[in-house]
Amino acid sequence: MLEVSGLTTRYGSISALRRVSLSVAANEIVGLIGPNGAGKTTLLSTVAGLLRPSNGEVRLDGRSVTGHSPDRMLRAGLALVPEHRRLFAQMTVAENLRIGGKIVPSDERAERLDEVADLFPVLKDKWATAAGYLSGGEAQQLAIARALMSNPRVLLMDEPSLGLAPVLVDFVFDLIGRLRSEGRTLLVVEQNATRLLEVADRAYVLRTGEMAAEGAAADLLERDDLFDTFVGGPNRPSG
Repeated sequence: MLEVSGLTTRYGSISALRRVSLSVAANEIVGLIGPNGAGKTTLLSTVAGLLRPSNGEVRLDGRSVTGHSPDRMLRAGLALVPEHRRLFAQMTVAENLRIGGKIVPSDERAERLDEVADLFPVLKDKWATAAGYLSGGEAQQLAIARALMSNPRVLLMDEPSLGLAPVLVDFVFDLIGRLRSEGRTLLVVEQNATRLLEVADRAYVLRTGEMAAEGAAADLLERDDLFDTFVGGPNRPSG
C-alpha cells in the first residue's frame, strides 16, 4: 500500500535521510525504531508531505505521491499523528476533531465523531475544553483521534507514547492493537522499541539516516546485537 524507495531528505547540505526504502502492506503494522537523531521523524515528515525529498519516491497504492502537500496526502488517505501533537491550543476538543475530519463528507462527520468518542472516552467529558488545558495524556489521545477523524487508509504515528505515564503508555499500545484488529494500516515511530515490536508485524531500524536492519518484529525483538548496537539497552526486556 505504502512504498518508499531510495528516499533522501536534506536540511541544507546535511543529508538527514540517505537512500531509505521501506514498505507497508494493507492491514499491517510496521514499526520504525532507532536511536535519537536517526532520522525517524524526518522520514515520517517526508512521507506526509511536510518535507520535500531531494531524491527518491513515495508511492501510495502504486501511484507516486512524492512531494505532494500535506493536504493532498490527507485527501489521498494518509494521516500523521505528529510528534509533540501540534494541536490547536485555543480551540476546543470538538473543534480540533472537526478540523481533522474536514475531508470527510459532511453527512459522515457525526458518525466519525461518535466513533472516536468511543475509542477515547476521556475526550467525551472534555468536548468543550480548549486543547491547551488538556493533560499530556489527554492531548495525545486528541492528536490520535484528530488523525482518525479523516478515516485514513494509512496512519503514521510519531512517538505516540512519548512523555506519557505508564498507564497511558499501556493505553496507547492497546489502542494500536485494537486498530490492527479493525484492519487499519499503520507505520509507527516509537522510542519504546520493545513495546512496539511486541505489537508490530514487521519493523525497520534506522540509524544515522540509513536503514540498519529490517525483518519480522518478533525476530528483531530477539536480537541482542540490535538493541545493544542500534537501539540502545533501556527498552530491552529483562530476563
